[in-house]
Amino acid sequence: MKKWKCGGCGFVWDGETAPAACPKCGAPAEKFEAMDEAAANLVERSRHTNSLHARLIALSRDVEAVCKDGIADALDPGCVDVFEKSLAHAYEVMKMAMTEMAVHVGKGKWG
Repeated sequence: MKKWKCGGCGFVWDGETAPAACPKCGAPAEKFEAMDEAAANLVERSRHTNSLHARLIALSRDVEAVCKDGIADALDPGCVDVFEKSLAHAYEVMKMAMTEMAVHVGKGKWG
């Protein structure tokens, strides 16, 4: 299946022909350009990795919530220490995944 990129907003459309209008910005079909095979394959492959990064971000947010609850519970210093360290790691993982997704956008590995 071909991929078409909107010249107005960068939206990537999958189909044998460009859409009549861009679903994102409303640009007409004439604003779409067919992506070459290498670029289209890169977008398709990156969709999977980007979805994994998005899941990692969501899971990190879940860990963050659990850790904050554990810190507030404050059963004992050892527990608080585990939750505080885990919270810091979850934040780092989330920020790394977000940064990698931003790199993907900059390299055209998005769509």
